[in-house]
Amino acid sequence: MTEIEESMDSSDSHDSATSGKKSGQTSLLDSGEDFEVLNEEDIDDEPPPLEDAGGGKGKNTDESERTNADTDSDPPGPVEEWLDVLGNDQLKKKVLEEGKGRDSRPQKGQNVKINLKTCLSDGTLVEEQSDLSFTLGDGDVIQALDLTVMLMEMGEKALVQANAKYAYGERGSLEPEVPPNEELSLEVELLEASDAPDLELLPPAEKTALAIHKRERGNVHYQRGDYAFAVNSYSIALTITESSSKVDITPEEESELMDVRVKCLNNMAASQLKLDHYDAALKSCVSALEHQPDNIKALFRMGKVLALQGEYAEAIQTLRKALKLEPSNKTIHAELSKLVKKNSEQRGAEQKHRAKSSWGLSWKWLFGATAVALGGVALSVVIAARN
Repeated sequence: MTEIEESMDSSDSHDSATSGKKSGQTSLLDSGEDFEVLNEEDIDDEPPPLEDAGGGKGKNTDESERTNADTDSDPPGPVEEWLDVLGNDQLKKKVLEEGKGRDSRPQKGQNVKINLKTCLSDGTLVEEQSDLSFTLGDGDVIQALDLTVMLMEMGEKALVQANAKYAYGERGSLEPEVPPNEELSLEVELLEASDAPDLELLPPAEKTALAIHKRERGNVHYQRGDYAFAVNSYSIALTITESSSKVDITPEEESELMDVRVKCLNNMAASQLKLDHYDAALKSCVSALEHQPDNIKALFRMGKVLALQGEYAEAIQTLRKALKLEPSNKTIHAELSKLVKKNSEQRGAEQKHRAKSSWGLSWKWLFGATAVALGGVALSVVIAARN
């Protein structure tokens, strides 16, 4: 039994938006693993002052000097400068062509379209993408793009230098082919931005497709070990599936949305487990089981969460239910056997502790009783002696 909800499509390992190239990379989610220098451009010097062609003096010279002074006082053209986006010198942006002004900048949550050229730090071309579309701030693309595109003006062309941390990280990427810990140079042109569609008016088929796309992006984050980003993508997908609808929806379409919702909850629980957010993971499992009480994956993860919280008896009961639904599942067998052993050891330790406590209590009682008896005898002797 695989820990992630389902095998990722070959496109899941592409760290780009929907229009990106597809990948043949084998996903970690398909395995049986248990859910488990800056090149500054030269700036041209200001042009030398104009010389008086006549070589004369006096008024003409003064007029020439005034002309030159006026020319020198004109504001210079835009100087190419790097903007340190995060203040850590790891993500920089430089305007190559001005856009239509600050008011034309896109907002988080809008759908944007860009042209993108990606190169390695040595200038090697990685890929070129035209009309790449994604939702700004949803984690549909690498962080370098999410963080810099929202600082661009409409029609602007910019150069972005991104540390591996904001690109493909220490693992790199197979598609596009990017080595581990590789800095990237991104040439970006912002083409357009538009508001995201109204989910209530979105046809059911499009709503399902959008939710699946966000969930698959979450799978990519999970595969790369970016579990917090995975949770964010699954949360967005859940919001889509749980949104109300003002258009007609058939029972089949409703069932498809429900299936995507449960898969998102299962995958979210797996990510939350990786983050040691046990209460949140348990809540995700409970929500999944409310929709599908016999969902084996939800039962399995719920058992794991309960075990991690020390609730061995309840965890064993939950895993036994999962095993009853799928008796041949070796993963459940192994987890259940491990928990039964731990529970037995815990009960044995508790019994020893109780026995020790009881023995200590018995000795205390006996000592106290003996002391009382001896005290009584002594008192009797004293009284008899006085008499």
